[in-house]
Amino acid sequence: QVQLVESGGGLVQAGGSLSLSCAASGRTFSSYYMGWFRQAPGKEREFVAAITGSGGIISYADSVKGRFTISRDNAKNTVYLQMNSLKPEDTAVYYCAAGRRPGVFAAIVVVTTNYDYWGQGTQVTVSS
Repeated sequence: QVQLVESGGGLVQAGGSLSLSCAASGRTFSSYYMGWFRQAPGKEREFVAAITGSGGIISYADSVKGRFTISRDNAKNTVYLQMNSLKPEDTAVYYCAAGRRPGVFAAIVVVTTNYDYWGQGTQVTVSS
């Protein structure tokens, strides 16, 4: 069992930055790939970024490439999402998730059903 708790959301002006954290319980954190998703009102949950258990492979949605950076610290059981150059369309509830599936990483991590555990979410609001 893995429990995930996100933090770091808030209100920021367009062009600003926020850093999200996701703290995980358990001693098997490094065996999970970790993903960040977001869900805006009235929209489906969408993939943002993901990172392998070792941190060696990373994947981003096209909409955030060059602006967001995912990282992890396995010693602290934490995954991060640094968000720069924020836009109003980045406004959403951001969720972290943990999964373990075999296969092609970039194809697996964009699918919500390939994750076993989810956090409760943290709100990010970007004002124009």
